[in-house]
Amino acid sequence: METPGSQTSLHRANLERVVRAVRMAGSLTQAEIARSTGLSAATVSNIVRELKDGGTVEVTPTSAGGRRARSVSLSGDAGVVIGVDFGHTHLRVAIGNLAHQVLAEESEPLDVDASSADGFGRAEALVNRLIRTTGIGPDKVIGVGLGVPGPIDVESGTLGSTSILPGWTGINPSAELAARLGVPVYVDNDANLGALGELVWGSGRGVRDLAYIKVASGVGAGLVINGAIYRGPGGTAGEIGHITLDEAGPVCRCGNRGCLETFTAARYVLPLLRPSHGPDLTMDRVVQLAREGDPGCRRVIADVGRHIGSGVANLCNLLNPSRVVLGGSLAEAGELVLGPIRDSVARYSIPSAARQLSVLPGALGGRAEVLGALALVLSEMGDSTLLENTLSPASPAFT
Repeated sequence: METPGSQTSLHRANLERVVRAVRMAGSLTQAEIARSTGLSAATVSNIVRELKDGGTVEVTPTSAGGRRARSVSLSGDAGVVIGVDFGHTHLRVAIGNLAHQVLAEESEPLDVDASSADGFGRAEALVNRLIRTTGIGPDKVIGVGLGVPGPIDVESGTLGSTSILPGWTGINPSAELAARLGVPVYVDNDANLGALGELVWGSGRGVRDLAYIKVASGVGAGLVINGAIYRGPGGTAGEIGHITLDEAGPVCRCGNRGCLETFTAARYVLPLLRPSHGPDLTMDRVVQLAREGDPGCRRVIADVGRHIGSGVANLCNLLNPSRVVLGGSLAEAGELVLGPIRDSVARYSIPSAARQLSVLPGALGGRAEVLGALALVLSEMGDSTLLENTLSPASPAFT
């Protein structure tokens, strides 16, 4: 029996610290594990040996700083996690193992606004198809991360804004998909998952504080503070799209006037260009034309960047993040949009906050949210299941 403060409970706590560090990073050298956990190099070496003997981790030779090292990752057969991303026009599913390797990924068009039942049915079918493709047994699925394009009410688990997804009124996305797949489902909005994806795999690697800005049919921000997503007590933190820029501006879908979203989101921006560029214009096409030198598209992209920069400046003054990552198709415009963002940040934010901030395009493109869904499961799952083999009666922890 373990008692608080006993040698056995301390040993288990150290095992969990090492497993948690590796689980969140994907792979670490033993020296990196020691730095991130605060454990001594000798303790880490003994724990890694024990976890390897129990089949929990795999150790492979690598190099660090020109010196030989050993890379530690969770065992490839320890289980898999699944990411499901509902966009307004697409469904994307990915399967990854606990070593942060994506084993399968696929997307298909979907009008997610039309019907929640159709969306969940399509997601269930795509998940099952990918599982069969990888040849992994369903019993190996540890959990599913689910992204939806709207704020999630923390207390009820339902979508907090029916104006964003009217066909999903009263739906609890996590409970609905869990009932279909028979495994735990963790849900969050797409901006938060984009932030997690870029934090673990993309332009946010190596920082502890960042804001991920996604501009699509709406505008949202995923906020990472001290390495963790900040959601707020009601789950609506990061609704940067509803910062007021002009009290006499256009009426926003939220009911206010002149929100940032009314100057930057696709539904408001595209009508500015359609008279001259045709009714079928999309934001992807606007970005492409801007990159090719179209003056109207370049002007609109620059204006959008300046408006986004005003919102980012507010974030800098309040939260002082070290990095802002721009996601969505708009990021493909590169310096055409990033330059105006930086100009507005320099103009409207506290100078010291602006100097410490880097503004970068997302590295993951349209995959950020589904990879963030994988990261969500990796961050929420416990370590007890992973330690079952290591903490068997024959393990040194019980001798």
